[in-house]
Amino acid sequence: MGKRSQERRHQRRHQHTRPSADDRVPPAPSPAASPAELLEQALHSVLTVGPDALVPALDGAASVLAATGERWPALGQALLALGDRTLTRLWAAGWRPADVVRIVRRDLQPEHAALAVDLIAAEARRHPAAAFDRRWAEQLRELEAEVWWGEDDHYLPRVTTERRLDRFAVATHILELLRVWSLLPPITPVGPAPGRAAAGHRGGRSAGEPRMLGRIRALLAKAESTGFPEEAEALTAKAQQLMAQHSIDEALLAAGQADKDAPSAVRIGVDSPYEGPKTMLLDAVAAANRSRAVWSSEFGFCTVVGFDADLDAVELLYTSLLVQATTAMNLAGSRRHAGGASRTRAFRQSFLIAYAARIRERLGAAAQQAADDAAAGIRLREDDPERTEQAVPDARLLPALAARELAVDSATEAMFPRLTSQRVRVSDAEGWTEGRAAADRAAFG
Repeated sequence: MGKRSQERRHQRRHQHTRPSADDRVPPAPSPAASPAELLEQALHSVLTVGPDALVPALDGAASVLAATGERWPALGQALLALGDRTLTRLWAAGWRPADVVRIVRRDLQPEHAALAVDLIAAEARRHPAAAFDRRWAEQLRELEAEVWWGEDDHYLPRVTTERRLDRFAVATHILELLRVWSLLPPITPVGPAPGRAAAGHRGGRSAGEPRMLGRIRALLAKAESTGFPEEAEALTAKAQQLMAQHSIDEALLAAGQADKDAPSAVRIGVDSPYEGPKTMLLDAVAAANRSRAVWSSEFGFCTVVGFDADLDAVELLYTSLLVQATTAMNLAGSRRHAGGASRTRAFRQSFLIAYAARIRERLGAAAQQAADDAAAGIRLREDDPERTEQAVPDARLLPALAARELAVDSATEAMFPRLTSQRVRVSDAEGWTEGRAAADRAAFG
């Protein structure tokens, strides 16, 4: 799908958030205005038109911005300042760095995503490191959001030079990006905005990543890369055991504290195609880890509600299982009807639905076994995860886990009071059969 048709699709999706508009092309921004005023006028001109006038409005406004001549560096300073204000509004409206970049990557092009990351990096420098909760800081690292351009008046000149774009293209990308961000509505927050972590959010840690997650991540990476199914299963089975033990330890620790921990939430992107089956897989992983997943199809992500240690497990295990499912699906190849017509999409849709359904069964059994072992005092040794040790059973375990499940349900209902269910369709029996077989081979134990 072309960039301009994607723009029209996005405009229709968020039409209720757009100011009154018509299909008349508005006057171009005044070249005599200051760079900041010029940028504001240009953005206003593309926000207040109907879909039929959007492309001419974009072309006209971008032409004026590109013709700023020696004021091009000052326009870059104005852009970074406007980006600060735009992102501050989005953070207050519940969005997070990975969310706003995901929207851009879905609806626009890689050049827009690079600009988005730059604006996020520029906004982030206004805050000390302590202002970010752990997951916010992780998102900034994963996006590689860094100020690479030096002084702010060097920004746009360096973008045009190093990304090999002319000024008109850069100006067009700027307006398309800011337009998409300006039309985003408020959403349910999943954590504090920068600087507000101490003001009432208790769900997520503010410290660095727990040491146990490093071990789990390494095991899953090996499971994904090995060509031997038995080795992959053993590696991921060990990772699942460590996840369960870490979660149980956290539950018992919280049970002994007067200041009770509370559920928090994360957003996990679900990319096309086959979003429905992928959300089923994520829901299966979440349920096995005493969490709940809520799918927001218009934005392409699931919100997963749970306790912090369980959310870590969901993110890691879902990512690993999705890699394994995609690999198995691609190995299964394409399919055609007897007459030669392709039935690959139906086969793969059914494959992933069956995979998710079977993974739900296996994960549910594994989670129950882990809880039974913990109740009996059986746990992995910290110095050698390949071996177990016998500890004194803790009578608080089952009540603590039950209380956590109840807290997660209550938090989910408070965040999303009007949930609905959806059905997915299986239309290829061979895909269903092979999907379940692949799930039986999936590595987690």
